Amino acid sequence: MELPYHLTMPGRITSRAVFSSPHSGSDYPSGFMARALLDPITMRSSEDAFVDQLFSHAPKAGAPMLVARFPRAYVDLNRNADELDPALISGAPRPGTNPRVAAGLGVIPRVVGEGRTIQSGKISMEEARLRLRQAYTPFHQMLKQILAQQRDRFGTAILFDCHSMPHDALSSAPLVQGRRPDIILGDRFGAACGHWLIDAAMAIFAVEGFIVARNAPFAGGFITQHYGRPVRGIHALQIEVDRSLYMDERTVSPHSGFRDVASRLVRVVGALAQIADQAPALAAE
Repeated sequence: MELPYHLTMPGRITSRAVFSSPHSGSDYPSGFMARALLDPITMRSSEDAFVDQLFSHAPKAGAPMLVARFPRAYVDLNRNADELDPALISGAPRPGTNPRVAAGLGVIPRVVGEGRTIQSGKISMEEARLRLRQAYTPFHQMLKQILAQQRDRFGTAILFDCHSMPHDALSSAPLVQGRRPDIILGDRFGAACGHWLIDAAMAIFAVEGFIVARNAPFAGGFITQHYGRPVRGIHALQIEVDRSLYMDERTVSPHSGFRDVASRLVRVVGALAQIADQAPALAAE
C-alpha cells in the first residue's frame, strides 16, 4: 500500500530542523473527483501548489522533509482530527464555537477557496473516518516520530511548517516599510517557538530580498500550535509564501518568477537549517 506522504531523508542528518508541507498534496482520488461540483483547477485553489518544490532543498541541507500526498480538499492535515463538520458529515456532533468548521474548513473540508462547495450532499461518518485513517493519522504519526527523533538526537527539534497564501489574503496584512509582505511567519504569538527563532528566520528571509511580517493575518495553524512546545524541546514556526510571487493563481501553474523565488529559497532553507543547529547557543543568549 502506498504511503499517504513522501518522506525524504538526507544522506546524513546534520540539522535539528524538520520541514513539512501538509497542503501541497495533489493526488486527488478518482472517486472523490467524480462526485465533485468543481473542475480540477478550481479544486486546486486550496492547495499549496509547488510549496514542496520550493522547499525541496531541505534534505540537501541535512534536514528531513515530510510532504503530504493527498490534497487539502480531501483531508486538511492542519486541523484537529475532531473538527468534523455536521453540515458535511452525517452524524457528526455539533461543535462548540468553531469558526473554521462553521466556514466549511474542518478536517474534512466542505469548501475550497472563496467558499466554493466541493460536492453536493453529505458523506457518511464512515467515509470521514476512512479519510482520517488513510491520510491524516499516518502523516501525523510520522511527523511526531521524526520530531521526537530529532529532539533525541540533538536535544531540541525545530519544525518549519511550509505553506502558501493567496495574494488576496494579504489585503489584511500589515504594511512593512509601506509594502505588503511576501512572507508571513507565524509562531502563535510567541507560544510555539523561542523568540530567537522567529527573529533569526525573519532576518534570513530579509537577506534574500523578501518582505517579512509576523503573525498577521496568519499566526500559525493546528500543526504549529500542536507541535510547538518549546519547554519540551520542540519549536514550530509556520512559513507562508505569497503565491503570486511564483505562480499564476488562476491557472495553478508556475510563472516566470518561479525560478528566481526557488533559487532564493534554496539559500533560505540552507540558512534555516544552520540556524536550527545553533539553537541551544542562541536560546541561552
